[in-house]
Amino acid sequence: MPLAAVVAWFVLVMVVVSLLAYRYWVKPSAYMDRVGDLNLGLGLDAEEGQAGHRAFTRVLRQVGQAVPASPGKMRAKQRRLVAAGHRSETAVAVMYGIQVAAAAATGLLAAMALTASRKFGVEGVTALSLVFTAAGFAIPNEVLRLMIQRRRRTLRHALPDALDLLVICVEAGLGLDQALQDISKELEMTHPELSDEVRLVTLELRAGSRRAEALRNLADRTGELEVKKLVAILIQTDRFGTSIAQALRTHSDFLRVQRRQVAEERANKVGVKLVFPIFFFILPSMFLVTVGPALLALMFEFFPSLQQVR
Repeated sequence: MPLAAVVAWFVLVMVVVSLLAYRYWVKPSAYMDRVGDLNLGLGLDAEEGQAGHRAFTRVLRQVGQAVPASPGKMRAKQRRLVAAGHRSETAVAVMYGIQVAAAAATGLLAAMALTASRKFGVEGVTALSLVFTAAGFAIPNEVLRLMIQRRRRTLRHALPDALDLLVICVEAGLGLDQALQDISKELEMTHPELSDEVRLVTLELRAGSRRAEALRNLADRTGELEVKKLVAILIQTDRFGTSIAQALRTHSDFLRVQRRQVAEERANKVGVKLVFPIFFFILPSMFLVTVGPALLALMFEFFPSLQQVR
C-alpha cells in the first residue's frame, strides 16, 4: 500500500478515536469535576486540558474571523448556535473556524487518497478534492442541526417534570418568578438544559425585563414548539388573571397524553417497518434451513449423478 494511503488512513483513524474519546471520556469527566476530583489531585491535568482547549479554540476563532460573512448570515448562525446551547459571543467565529478546518482536512485527505489510488489524473483529483472540500464545509452545519434537534427533544422530554414542579410551587403560594427560580435549582442535575434556560429567564427578570418579554425570549432561544405553547399559556394566564396552576396542570396532562400517543404510533409502525427486514433477511435464512435439506434430497433423487459429486 502506498505511503500516502497509509498516512491518510492513520489520520482518519486518529480523528475517529479522538472524537470517540472526547464523547465518552472527556465529557463524562465534567461530572467528576462536580463531585470534587480537584481535591483528589487531578486539578493540574484538568487545567492543562483546559489550557489546550482554549488555545485550540483561539486558533479556530481567528480562522473563523477571517471568513467573509454578511451580518444576516452571522445573525442566523448565532440563532442556530443559541438553539444548540452555545451562547458565547465568539461562537459564530469558532463555528466558521470549524467549518474551514473540516473543509481543509476533508479536501487534503481526499486528495491524498485519490493520488495514492492512481486512478485519476490531475484534473480529476482536483475536481473531486474540491467536491470533498465543499462537503467538509457543510458537514458542521449538519452536525449543528442534529445538535439542535437533540437539544429540543431533551427540552421537550423535560417539560412534564418541570410543569409538575411549577404546579406544586404555585399551589404552595409562591409567585411565578420565585417558582421559576426554584425550578431552575431543582432541575439542575436531572434536566440541566431546561434548568439553564429557566435560569436565563430569572436573570432577565432580575435585570428588569418584563415577564412576557423574558418568556418570549425563552421561546425564541429554544425554538421548541412545546416551549412556545407553554410560554403562550403563561402569558395568557398572566394577562387575563386566570389560575396558573390549573392551566399548567392541564397542559402537563396534555403533554403526557401526547407523549403516550406518539409512543403508541411508533409501536404501531414497527410491524410495517419490519416487513422488509423479515422479507430480505429472515425469510431466506428460514427457507434455507427448513426447505434446503428436503430440496437437496429431491435433487439427489431425480439426478443420481449428483450423488457422485457429493
